[in-house]
Amino acid sequence: MAIHNHSTFLTSIFLISLLSLSSAEIRSTKVKSDNRPIIPIDEFGFTHTGRLELNVTGIKLSTRNNLDLSKLGFFLCTRDSWLHVLEQLEESEISCALDSNLVKKVYTFNSLPGTSSDSFGSLFVETDSDQYTLVFANCYPENLLVSMNIRSAMYNLDGKSRTRDYLSAGRTILPRIYFFFSVIYFAMSVFWVFVLYKKRLTVFRIHFFMLAVVIMKALNLLCEAEDKSYIKRTGSAHGWDVIFYIFSFLKGITLFTLIVLIGTGWSFLKPYLQDREKKVLMIVIPLQVVANIAQVVIDETSPFNQDWVTWKQVFLLVDVICCCAVLFPIVWSIKNLRESARTDGKAAVNLMKLTLFRHYYIVVICYIYFTRVVVYALETITSYRYLWTSVVAAELATLAFYVFTGYKFRPEAHNPYFAIDDEEEEAAIEQLKLEDEFEL
Repeated sequence: MAIHNHSTFLTSIFLISLLSLSSAEIRSTKVKSDNRPIIPIDEFGFTHTGRLELNVTGIKLSTRNNLDLSKLGFFLCTRDSWLHVLEQLEESEISCALDSNLVKKVYTFNSLPGTSSDSFGSLFVETDSDQYTLVFANCYPENLLVSMNIRSAMYNLDGKSRTRDYLSAGRTILPRIYFFFSVIYFAMSVFWVFVLYKKRLTVFRIHFFMLAVVIMKALNLLCEAEDKSYIKRTGSAHGWDVIFYIFSFLKGITLFTLIVLIGTGWSFLKPYLQDREKKVLMIVIPLQVVANIAQVVIDETSPFNQDWVTWKQVFLLVDVICCCAVLFPIVWSIKNLRESARTDGKAAVNLMKLTLFRHYYIVVICYIYFTRVVVYALETITSYRYLWTSVVAAELATLAFYVFTGYKFRPEAHNPYFAIDDEEEEAAIEQLKLEDEFEL
């Protein structure tokens, strides 16, 4: 029973920590007085030319008496292999994960140069293509506290030039993907400026805000392309990560604000926001600040960190709240339009607006569901070599959402109030009666 509980505990630690590993760049990790049996450090997709450079300094053990130092060390393991290692532990075939023939030992502490040595450096060559996790194992979790500073660099060598590629095998083309989409959004920005100029007599403030959202998205993608490009070549973002986080923050705030403003009909249906609509913005904007802070912590810290899982949960919770909050203004606008259609004598016009907002409501839900659920599922089931496909899927969905929003709420030169005849008005009234039972 003890072994079973211990294995379950190891499973939880290992799998939770693998929910969102960096999969790139040179990582520095500090372990301080830690007694956990398993500490995941980083994850990487190796090709047949994989390399792991591991440098550890400041090694301190709470005690060295009667310790078998071969029970302390680093190893590489795939997710599938780890499940079999747990079976070996449960069946008492082995007493320590390092004893399994399913893991690849990188370095164990019995190889330290001397009993008083507190540092080592190691180069591990990986020729088997797969996605591996670098893990530190402490097979004395109840009695031993470990402290050390870890610097790990995982990369693949290019087949021809033998240059280092610090991006995981499934992510090495991400810089080109992000740059390609940034060009598309910059082109969309130019086209939108042309549309605003051509139809400047019917342009509202919301249309300029839509332009700002597209520009922020383009700059965000450009910075992410540069960020990944520097990591690919050098293992470090060289400051581009800071610029990326800034534009990511601005893009997130402007996008959610735009959805709320369109949902309220601000500027093109009414020139003001009601108090309840202002409250939604007052909720969404601060939550986006929290979400971006959480995202920075998740990206910049190792999953071994005690607070990493907490920040991950905070990010997911805040993101769900924001996604739900932006739907309320759309629902309110739909209800207001239905009520107006019965009282102001303009049933046909209100039916057109009502249909538009219903479509937008459905599209927003589909966009949120796809980018939050479907993309995550795709990333989970896809081979490590094709992890870039989840990024492409998310960006295509986002692009489609931007195009739909721009097309449906573009400046219109005609006034729909003057284009409705009596027959259309009567048909609209009948349609509204039939739709009285419509439920969101």
